Amino acid sequence: MIRARLWLRCAAMHDPVTPVIIRPAVIGWEAKERKVDLTIERAFKGDELVLRMNGWVTVDVKKVIEVIKRYGYLKLLDDRDLVVEFETEDDYRDLEREMLLEFKDQANLERD
Repeated sequence: MIRARLWLRCAAMHDPVTPVIIRPAVIGWEAKERKVDLTIERAFKGDELVLRMNGWVTVDVKKVIEVIKRYGYLKLLDDRDLVVEFETEDDYRDLEREMLLEFKDQANLERD
């Protein structure tokens, strides 16, 4: 298994950034007729986290996800760090090449 970090260019600061989960999403309920003391806490999936970057980075995040899915999988390690996992070295190299063609220096990968 090959892993690489996904870096996207920040629209505001123009630095490469990668999203991380600081605190899982907490979902609760509000009831009309009683108090509900139930919450669910969970981290986003890899593609959900990338979608949340929309507008904060210089690339179309939906296009990034589409390109990545041709070669690998977006995953969260330890419910915190976003990586792309690949089956083969060829998949990694092919995605790296396609990202350069599609996104230039606005999105890239870095091997762990």
